[in-house]
Amino acid sequence: MKQTIKFFIIIITILSNENLEVSAQSTVEFTQYVLNPMSINPAYAGGQDALNVSLFYGKQWAGIEGSPKNMTFSADAPFANHKLGLGIMLTNERFGVSKQNEISTNYAFRILSPRSALSFGLGARVMLTNSKYSDLIALDPGDEIYLQDSKTYALANFSFGVHYSVKDFYVGFSIPQLLNYNFDIDEDKYLYKYDFKKYRYLLNTGFKLKAGNSLSIVPSLLLQYSSFNATNNLIYDVNSLLNYKDIFSLGGSYHNDRSFATLFQVKPNKQLSFAYSFTFETGRLNRYTRASHQIMLKYIFKYRVDAPNPLIF
Repeated sequence: MKQTIKFFIIIITILSNENLEVSAQSTVEFTQYVLNPMSINPAYAGGQDALNVSLFYGKQWAGIEGSPKNMTFSADAPFANHKLGLGIMLTNERFGVSKQNEISTNYAFRILSPRSALSFGLGARVMLTNSKYSDLIALDPGDEIYLQDSKTYALANFSFGVHYSVKDFYVGFSIPQLLNYNFDIDEDKYLYKYDFKKYRYLLNTGFKLKAGNSLSIVPSLLLQYSSFNATNNLIYDVNSLLNYKDIFSLGGSYHNDRSFATLFQVKPNKQLSFAYSFTFETGRLNRYTRASHQIMLKYIFKYRVDAPNPLIF
């Protein structure tokens, strides 16, 4: 029975480690990366041309016990006459018996011209993660002694990004995780690996189309490429947002034959905005879960109509 419990703990550890890789390398929920691009590219820091504060809450795969849920606080602002941008993100995530807290800082250097903006970004973060195995239920009496909580592990990482916009078009490229790590069950620690083949590359691009005086459409595309996943090394999100007078927005996203998301956003004024996203699975996971949900509350402390904005145009 001891070996069975050890095997079960190893499986949970592997799943937790996979969750760490997904959280650090892949995209976050649709609402967050569309409305807060700094979550996938540090070059977006300060892109709102004002102090921008956002709060996100997400619940994935509702109906599945222990499914991921997270809360993120994000803030960024421009400095040095908008040539520099600084940002910070605080994230708390729970997945099964595992939890992680992360703090990330982002720095962007921006080259501005009258009609375009080129930005280079660097990010650094520290993540604290641990698993509370004592919350698991042992099948046989006495096996509880083998279900010991893990210690707290501290993991550091870095990110890089570039963003360019001209008129009503933008394109961004980023590497969300420059370091790689695996958990060694025998040594009870994470081991860092500098393997370029483990990198995940993100390309985000879109443009704005005006449809009269009140409506505008913003189609966008997010591509993720990784060479280490032979079965699915290219992941894509096809997105579209319909804006009405910059007050109401309705959008949708199609993700790699796996899920479809809808987004609704309302802006009572130029500073405050609220958004809700609903995602449902279209693949085999749809048999076990109802949907994923995320909400966002954002406030911009200063509004400038005459400043260049590489994110919102």
